[in-house]
Parts: sequence; structure tokens; C-alpha cells
Amino acid sequence: MLYDLEKETLPREEIETIQARRLHDLCVRVYANVPFYRKRFDEIGITPSDINSVRDLHLLPFTEKQDLRNHYPYGLFAVPRENIVRLHASSGTTGKATVVGYTARDLNTWAELVARSLGSAGATARDFVHVAYGYGLFTGGLGAHYGAEKLGATVIPASGGSTRRQVVIMRDFGATVLCCTPSYALHLWEAGQEAGIDFRDLPLRTGVFGAEPWTEAMRADIEQKMGIDALNIYGLSEVMGPGVAMECVEAKCGMHIHEDHFLPEIIDPVTGEQLAPGETGELVITTLTKEGLPLLRYRTRDITTLDYTPCRCGRTHARIGRIRGRSDDMLIIRGVNVFPQQIETILLETEGLTPYYQIIVTRENNLDSIEVQVEVSESFFSDEIRKLQRREAGIQKNIKEFLGITAKVRLVEPRSIQRSEGKAQRIVDKRLLS
Repeated sequence: MLYDLEKETLPREEIETIQARRLHDLCVRVYANVPFYRKRFDEIGITPSDINSVRDLHLLPFTEKQDLRNHYPYGLFAVPRENIVRLHASSGTTGKATVVGYTARDLNTWAELVARSLGSAGATARDFVHVAYGYGLFTGGLGAHYGAEKLGATVIPASGGSTRRQVVIMRDFGATVLCCTPSYALHLWEAGQEAGIDFRDLPLRTGVFGAEPWTEAMRADIEQKMGIDALNIYGLSEVMGPGVAMECVEAKCGMHIHEDHFLPEIIDPVTGEQLAPGETGELVITTLTKEGLPLLRYRTRDITTLDYTPCRCGRTHARIGRIRGRSDDMLIIRGVNVFPQQIETILLETEGLTPYYQIIVTRENNLDSIEVQVEVSESFFSDEIRKLQRREAGIQKNIKEFLGITAKVRLVEPRSIQRSEGKAQRIVDKRLLS
């Protein structure tokens, strides 16, 4: 469903015209109102008048998460604090939180873009949207909530926790759209199995999943178990929250980024040089319309691609590929770059394993090593020890062949890995604890 036909199907030339005008206006605003950016412009030797086209983007400085932390809490705001009507903060676990301020217009834009995103998932005003993202300083819950209301849908504000009760509510209230992390969706499915509730018998037809990277194998697992379309939504607190980009249900082939509000680019994460469309690198986003906390060339650290080819859904905005990992949570194991999602793909292609796993990273005698702990299904856990050991060896062999690293694999009993109601903790890096 096209929520905003005119804006979602703009010709490429019109998109770039809008972007150029808004980019110039953005530079004028931040130069006048944010001392941090004024200093960066002056250091580089440019002025807002030098920025008149999207092709001038490379002239502008990058913004990094540490810049927000260094100016904690309000140092990068571009409007007087009395114009800020809401605050959110990142869910990061290291260093200071990154604080985001929204004006009333920012909140309206956010709701519009989440409504547009839900429309991409096929949602309409007739739907019941069950929001199981956490509410609070995390942007997920309230972002999805107000977007669904803007769409005209009925919102079930479940938040996180009370998982078995949530499943009962979904059944009793007739939820048709589920918004949560993909790992929590599987946790809900497990709770349904325990309560004798089969998700395939419910009216639920669509899942809008984000806030953590996930694989095509996990999508297939969710869709098979729950009998729904599982779709990817993208966002991050610093840029806006959920709804920066969204997959369309027609193609399920990349997330359409709302280019009238966000100017994306892909860079080499090491050199910072812009890469061509289709090349894999780090996603960088410039917020074209945000008032409270506008950002120039914000380095997301997410590794992905940009696809500008036409989509069969009719939307003309560029598509972000599935997030392949992060440039700052990439594991380097004895010189080999490894992303958790690569290991996840191997695990989920192995019969008898569940989607619950952890990667334990340790260092001994100056050498790094990893252990992959993954739960087996109830039926396979009953197998004799020798069969389980052969399965461990087979997985270890696959990881070695596909990724070029040696990893110890340990199959653990069902439900022994702690469940998460937010982002799943996939990596336990014990090197950081020593």
C-alpha cells in the first residue's frame, strides 16, 4: 500500500532537487545555530553557500556518535530548549547515552514516516497493530505507536515483558500486525507453543521487525513458524528512530529509505571515501528536515549497500540492503573479519538448531578464539551424546570452510540461553573484561 503516492513515487530528478534545496537549508541552519558545526565548517574552510547540490555532500564533515556524547546532553541541539517537546536516548551500553531532542514538527514528521513505513508493509487503518517494542527513552515503542495511530490503525501498546500474556492478548484482541525485534518475535512464538496457541491460527499476517540485525534464514524461520510476512524496518535513535527505511511487502528486497527526509551515502569505513551504488560499505545519513537535532553525514556504522534500481512496488526511493553487520562490532579473529550474522546463517541452515545462540570471544596467550553456543531443538537434544558431538563437529567444519576461522561449537539444551525482550545479545566479548 502506498501511504503517500505522490512522495513515494517521485521521479529521481525531483528527489535530487528536493534534497539539494533541503541540504543547503540544513547547512545554513546548523552553521547559524550549532557551534560544533560552525567550528567544523570554519576548520574545513567552507560555508553554507558552497553546498548547492547533492554532489557537494562530500565536502561536508562527518558526525559520529562520540560527537553527541562529547556534547552531552544538549550541545548539538539546533533550537532553543523550550522548542523541544520530547527527549529520547540511545540504548547504547558503553559511554554516555546519546540524547535526541524533537520539536513538535519533528514528531509529526516521524509519525508520518512510520505510517508510510507501515503502509509499505501492507498495513491500513483497518489493522490492529501490536507494539512489543519497549516504551520509554528507547525510540522503538513510541515511534511505532504514533506511526500506527497516524495511519489510522488501532494500536495495542504492549511494550516488552509478560511474554505469555502478550500472546494471549494478541489472540484475544485480534492483532494483525506485530512490531518488535525479530528475536522477540521468535520468543513470542515459543510462548505461544507453551500456551497451546498456534500463531498460524491467529489473524496476524505481518511482522515489522527491526532494532537488531537478522538474516534471510531467520526471516524464513519466522515466516514458516508464524505464518506471516516478516519485513525489515530500519532506524536509529540519533537519526530519528524506527521508520528511516522500510521493506515493501511486494518485493522484500531492500528497505526504501525516505529520501525526501534523509540523504544516504555509502562510504569506505576505513578511508571515508564515497562508494558507488551497489558497493558494500558503511551507511552514512544526513537528516534533511530534522529541527531539534539535525545531523550532517552521520556515520551509522551499519554495513550495507544502496540500490537505486526501480522496485516493482512502484516506489522510487533508494533501497538499503539488509544490514550485514556493523563496522564497530565486527570481530577480528586472528586476522579474519567475521560478522555474527555470517555465523547465524550457518547455524540456521543446520537442521535441529534453534535461532538462539551466543558467540563467546576470549583471549589466551595473546591469541583470540571464539566459542559458538547454540540451542538444539527438543527433539534433537534427546539424541545420544555421540550424535550431538558429530553435529558439533559438522557445524565447526562449516564455519571453517565458509569463514576461514576455527570456532569451538557447543550445543546446549533448549531454553538455556537467556531470552531478550529487546536487542538480543549475540556476542559476549570476554577480552573486554580482562
